[in-house]
Amino acid sequence: MPSTIPAAFSLVLLFAVLAELAWARRSGRSIYVLGETLSNLGMMVGNQTIKPLSLAWSYFVLSWMEPLQAVRLPETGWALVAGFLITEVTYYWYHRLSHEVPALWAMHHTHHSSPWMNFTTALRLNWVAKFVTPLFFAPLVWLGFSPTVVAGSLGVGLLYQFFLHTESVGRLGVFEGKLLNTPSAHRVHHGSNPAYIDKNYGGVFIVWDRLFGTYQPEVEDVRYGVTTGFLGHNPLTAQFRPLYNYLRGDWKTEKSIASATKGI
Repeated sequence: MPSTIPAAFSLVLLFAVLAELAWARRSGRSIYVLGETLSNLGMMVGNQTIKPLSLAWSYFVLSWMEPLQAVRLPETGWALVAGFLITEVTYYWYHRLSHEVPALWAMHHTHHSSPWMNFTTALRLNWVAKFVTPLFFAPLVWLGFSPTVVAGSLGVGLLYQFFLHTESVGRLGVFEGKLLNTPSAHRVHHGSNPAYIDKNYGGVFIVWDRLFGTYQPEVEDVRYGVTTGFLGHNPLTAQFRPLYNYLRGDWKTEKSIASATKGI
C-alpha cells in the first residue's frame, strides 16, 4: 500500500474491510483477531505520521535523476503504458530481492509476520522501507520517464494489491496464473508452507512470475506467517525486531537465505 491514500479511496478501503468482516462472520472464518487488527492499524498510523518526510524523500530521490536523463519521454498514452509495465517488472525484482537479500528481508519481514490474512494485512508496511524503496525505482526516471509516471504507476499497483489480501475470493478458474495477480496467488505468497516460500512476487501482473520461474498455484491450505514464528501484536516489535536481529548478526544462524528467507 502507498503511504498516502486519497480520501475517496479510504472510504472504499474501509467498506472493503467491513464487507470482509461481515463475510467472515457469516462463514465462520476467524480471519480477524482484535490484537492483530489493532497492530495493523497502528502500523498504518505510523506510516501516515512519517508521510511528510517519506514523500519529501521520494520526491528528492526521483527528481534528482531528472537532470541525468538523456531523453525525456512524452507523457502520451503509449508512454504511460510503457511506464506502468516497466514499473511493474521493476517492482517484481524489488519484491523478489526483498525476500532474497537479508538486509531487505529484515524490513519486508514486517509485512509477512502475521499468521492471519485479511485486508488490514496490506497495511503492515515497514516504516524504514519507505526510505529505501525510492532508490530502486529512481533509475526509471533516468530512462526517460517522469517522476509522476513512476510514482503514479507504483501507487496504482500497490493500491491494486490491497485487494489481494483476502480469503473472501477463491480461485478464479481459467484466470488463475495467466496475466493478472489474484487473491489466490497472493495468499500463496504469504504462505510459510515449504512449497509456497518465495513464490508469486508480482504486483498487478502474475505473468512476471511465469516468465522468471517463481509462479506457484494454491494447491493446499496456506499457513500464513514466517517460519520462525509469530512475534506478537506489538507493532513496534513487528517493525524493528527483524532489523535489530539482522544488525546484531542473527542472520548468520540461517542455513540458507535462499531456502529459508521466511526466517530471521
